[in-house]
Amino acid sequence: MGNWTMAQAITDAMRNELNKNEDVLVFGEDVGQNGGVFRVTEGLQKEFGEDRVFDTPLAESGIGGLAIGLALTGHRPVMEIQFFGFVFEVFDSIAGQMSRWRYRSGNKQTMPVTVRSPFGGGVKTPEMHADSLEGLMAQTPGLKVVIPSNPYDAKGLLISAIRDNDPVVFLEHMKLYRSFRQDVPEEEYTIELGKADIKREGKDITMIAYGAMVQASMKAAEELAEEGIEAEVIDLMTVAPFDVETVIASVEKTNRAIVIQEAQKQAGIASQIVAEITERAILSLEAPVLRVTSPDTVYPFAAVEDAWLPNPAIIVEKAKEVINF
Repeated sequence: MGNWTMAQAITDAMRNELNKNEDVLVFGEDVGQNGGVFRVTEGLQKEFGEDRVFDTPLAESGIGGLAIGLALTGHRPVMEIQFFGFVFEVFDSIAGQMSRWRYRSGNKQTMPVTVRSPFGGGVKTPEMHADSLEGLMAQTPGLKVVIPSNPYDAKGLLISAIRDNDPVVFLEHMKLYRSFRQDVPEEEYTIELGKADIKREGKDITMIAYGAMVQASMKAAEELAEEGIEAEVIDLMTVAPFDVETVIASVEKTNRAIVIQEAQKQAGIASQIVAEITERAILSLEAPVLRVTSPDTVYPFAAVEDAWLPNPAIIVEKAKEVINF
């Protein structure tokens, strides 16, 4: 058992799959000798060689095209987009090609590509680095979108993603890379894609989140508990397709819900979750389902980032609004 950061857990997941399957290849900008911007691939090239872990040119579209070609010739590519704000440069490869290959081939070919990329705010990155663009991926049929909130989940989910025969977009929140440690088994294990996890049991309100907002929601739940409000916190883990059954079962128990995301209100997947709750469980609701999100503006410069992002205090306020409706 290792006491690891999320960055270490992700590294170990890739090491495990590189060891287990010689068809697994890891590549991207600076992932080789440098170990990536956040050192998440550190040591892997030395351990497995330049043919298995290698650098690419500064061209996201080329990385995507390479991944497609490798997948069609029997490999399991793990491609890294250095920051997810650069995904527009490779959007056609991911959304226009990978996502529809199984359908296009009449179920005769698969596209086992894992697209890893850091994203998320709170670490004062330059423009185009922190944007939460998971909604673009979640709205593309044929893609699975996974966003872990802690080291244990990150390892199990990434192993599952690499073994999946369909393309998986695996997003790693930058603020979570080294913000805390957690006990993580050194042996391999998997966590099923498409399943949510209840991180905290409660009876008064359901709080649905993913990524860094899970940690913010857990802190908010602790504050609410001091006032006698027991919040249930659901970590979606996979945001597309998300675990509707777990969400609905919780809402039918608590009769109230809020959805928390770092993305702007018009972005992310909060609106889709609210729609599903409304369609499936409206007779169980005692109040409207509200959202905690960032404002509908372009991601701000670092100087005002903290004021722009959702935080536990805002989550507490929104939860009380629903409770007191």
